[in-house]
Amino acid sequence: MSRIGKKAVPVPAGVNAEVAGQTVNVKGPKGALSFVVHDLVEVTKGDEGIAVKPRDESKQARSLWGMSRTMISNLIVGVSKGFEKKLEINGVGYKAALAGKNLNLSLGYSHDVIYPVPEGITIAVAGQKQDQISISGIDKQRVGQVAAEIREFRGPEPYKGKGVKYAGEKIFRKEGKKK
Repeated sequence: MSRIGKKAVPVPAGVNAEVAGQTVNVKGPKGALSFVVHDLVEVTKGDEGIAVKPRDESKQARSLWGMSRTMISNLIVGVSKGFEKKLEINGVGYKAALAGKNLNLSLGYSHDVIYPVPEGITIAVAGQKQDQISISGIDKQRVGQVAAEIREFRGPEPYKGKGVKYAGEKIFRKEGKKK
């Protein structure tokens, strides 16, 4: 039994949610999103919110049950509050700047890395040394994907901790050579 899947997803005020067959459409103050639920999972809208339950007791139906409920919950949170990921840049001369619809990253390479900002994603650069990047949007998966792509340009290295890392991420540090 899925502990997460048992709970109905509450729909807050200001958010309009509709269930049409296997498609869940959600509209809110930040935008609109939709999700198509797998056929092994049944979706209904009631007084408590959107309820999800498996159609049978197969292993695949039970594994999709909790995931489907979480995806619907992420839609509702996204259109009402939105999602945000923060990145930090560590290193001498490493910095970020916004140039129109592109993020310009100086990460110690012989050239600057230019990352085009996808549609539906907002990127802000802050910090005194322009070393903090804030990525926000309504789709949790896309926000996380953009953050992972930016981090991939120069991941943090274990000796000095230079590179791009998530805010609050602990980097396992190695000891240097000894004489």
